[in-house]
Amino acid sequence: MRRNIDAWIPLLAAGDVEAIISSASACALSIKEYGHALAGDAAYAAKAARISALARDLSELLPQILPALKARLRGGAVKRAVFHAPCTLQHGQRLRGGVEAHLRALGLDVAAAGEEAHLCCGSAGTYSILQPQIAAQLRDRKLGNLAKTAPEIILSANIGCIQHLQSGTTTKVMHWIEWLDEAVA
Repeated sequence: MRRNIDAWIPLLAAGDVEAIISSASACALSIKEYGHALAGDAAYAAKAARISALARDLSELLPQILPALKARLRGGAVKRAVFHAPCTLQHGQRLRGGVEAHLRALGLDVAAAGEEAHLCCGSAGTYSILQPQIAAQLRDRKLGNLAKTAPEIILSANIGCIQHLQSGTTTKVMHWIEWLDEAVA
């Protein structure tokens, strides 16, 4: 944390940065918590709070850039998708439903995870390494629920979830921003 803060503070001071954006929901959550984690550190508390205030998950930019994206959409190439919201997005950052709603507002065919959408996919940081049997059971349960929407592709917002889910299915799993990139010219 401190190294990141030390790297970012000069950029903020120079006016070169207006936000710190992370495309991985776990990373965005972590950066948003710097202020809390370092609140008792006299040398870093204020700097950490400043960094946390500027931290954004990539999905938080969608409302602002929807008009520009809509103008660049191309038809036909994008498959039907289902979105798995990582725990770090829906529970940690409390950003529920935004990715799916904004992608649908663009006219893209994406379903929200239906049953048990609130449950973890089993990745949970190192959980899938430390508890592989339980993690696999959670993954398979999640994949079974996602499959009910008959997706051609599964989307998520965190690399851990993406890798973990992909290990249990032949359906392609990818980050929603990669899928969106395929949809724009």
